[in-house]
Order: sequence, then C-alpha cells, then structure tokens
Amino acid sequence: MLDPSIDSLMGKLDSKYTLVTVSAKRAREMQINKDQRIQNPKSHKYVGKALEEIDAGLLTFEKENR
Repeated sequence: MLDPSIDSLMGKLDSKYTLVTVSAKRAREMQINKDQRIQNPKSHKYVGKALEEIDAGLLTFEKENR
C-alpha cells in the first residue's frame, strides 16, 4: 500500500499529472543535491520521500497564467 495514500496526496495538488510532475522533479533535486526537507522519512527511495514532502505540505505547486 502506498504511504502516503493517493487520496491524501490528491487533497494537496489538483491532478495526478501534477502530482507525478512535482514529485519527479523534487526526486531529481534530492538525488543531485543530497538533501531532504522531511525528517525520518518512511521511504528510502527519492520519489517516496518527495511524496512524503508533498503530504507534509512542504512542496506546493502554482499554475502559471498564460
């Protein structure tokens, strides 16, 4: 089972596409910079840590107005 759950993650962002994009970008940043914003993550993988950061409210996304 996914932890955090998809339902709790969808409450933070507007779509699954946004969720995937934001978490993948943050996972790449963590891999390159060797940093994480959450203390004691449950996951040992970068994408899992990024999802935990989204669930904790540490990552947000704002749409650009074009």
